[in-house]
Amino acid sequence: MEEKKEEYSLVAYIFGILSIVMAFFVPTAGIVFGIIGIIQSKRNKKELSAKAKKLSIIGLILSIILLAVSLVLGWYFAKSSISSIAGL
Repeated sequence: MEEKKEEYSLVAYIFGILSIVMAFFVPTAGIVFGIIGIIQSKRNKKELSAKAKKLSIIGLILSIILLAVSLVLGWYFAKSSISSIAGL
């Protein structure tokens, strides 16, 4: 039974790393991986699980921030390109 719990903390650790990496490329995937990593890290109370939870939270926060920045920039550039096309 101990091996199964160790697998959960390893899976959570991997999802934490993936959430940080994916935050810079596809922020929505980073959010999903961060949430999965947090859920998996709650299944075990080992040191690796605590590190995995920290990584998942960092990845989740980065993903949310970068998603918000990309949405604001997309809105800004879309608005400026529409106004330049319309001649306003």
